[in-house]
Amino acid sequence: METLLGVLMGIGLAAACGFRVFLPLLVLSIAAKTGHVPLAPDFAWVAGVPALVALATATVLEILAYYVPWLDHILDAIATPAAIFAGVLATAAVIPDLAPVLRWTLAVVGGGGIAGAVQGATVLTRLKSTATTAGLANPVVASAEVAGATVTSVLAIVVPVLAVVAIIAMLVIVFAITRRILFGRRGARPRRA
Repeated sequence: METLLGVLMGIGLAAACGFRVFLPLLVLSIAAKTGHVPLAPDFAWVAGVPALVALATATVLEILAYYVPWLDHILDAIATPAAIFAGVLATAAVIPDLAPVLRWTLAVVGGGGIAGAVQGATVLTRLKSTATTAGLANPVVASAEVAGATVTSVLAIVVPVLAVVAIIAMLVIVFAITRRILFGRRGARPRRA
């Protein structure tokens, strides 16, 4: 059961990495430092003070940078591979009871995959926001992403099952909206003249 909860926690943290790269790692570091999350032995450094300070600094800088209009798009290009990498690390860190091959396979496929899916959804949302509002709504999108990263990270630590259910629901909604935006409404009736 602990292994399953570790996998669910890792998937939740990885999804949060899709919203913001460093914030979920900071939440993980705090939770590990306070003894709420057991880490895999090779990830004990995450609970150390240097990691906590570095992650806190990176989190603040990342959050602030997304409020700079031109910088947010540059960050999206960099954040996509970084989010996948962070999702892999977050997942591997919280699954201590599995053989390394299985742990890293789950981390790469599950953690990296979900982080990439969420990051892709945020990139599409930001592009749509820029196209429809000339970037004026991008700070609102940035705030929603920070909220999503925070809530998802905390849920992943406290109630991993609920976090994964919320992530699945969010992805279904986002992909349905994205599909509608990209391909139009299916089954829409033609207008009468």
